[in-house]
Amino acid sequence: MFPFVLMALAAGGVAVSAWQDRARTRAALAYAIKAGLNLLPSLLAMTAAIGLAMALIPASVIARLFQSHGTLGFLLLSGLGALLTIPGPIAYPLAGSLHRMGASLPALASFITTLTMVGLLTSPLEIKAFGRRFTVLRQGFSLALALLVGALMGVVL
Repeated sequence: MFPFVLMALAAGGVAVSAWQDRARTRAALAYAIKAGLNLLPSLLAMTAAIGLAMALIPASVIARLFQSHGTLGFLLLSGLGALLTIPGPIAYPLAGSLHRMGASLPALASFITTLTMVGLLTSPLEIKAFGRRFTVLRQGFSLALALLVGALMGVVL
């Protein structure tokens, strides 16, 4: 339901913009379409690479990896999460499955946080869209926050 509300608000905003200045709205939409098409090949390539990697790694290897406990396991899983990027609606059920397989909660918290916030494999796409400085700062702060969240989960739980 929420995506439909966002789409309706966006369509309404475009309609108001077109009502106020049709030429500027048309130019802005043309620019947005061009920018989206320029990003599409990179986005499709990264999506295919992530999907292929997840399909090729056996479930038993994933289960064994997530049963690693302690500081090394925590850092390993945080690093793995930082490499990949998976949206929340996929990542959270994945975390539940991994927890049922025996993954530790602090490692899972850090993994899921890095998985949804960092994404080093998608850095080239982000640099292309937002610039190198912004990407490095955002990724660095996100990684530090993810490690902090995981460590706090270890203390609390």
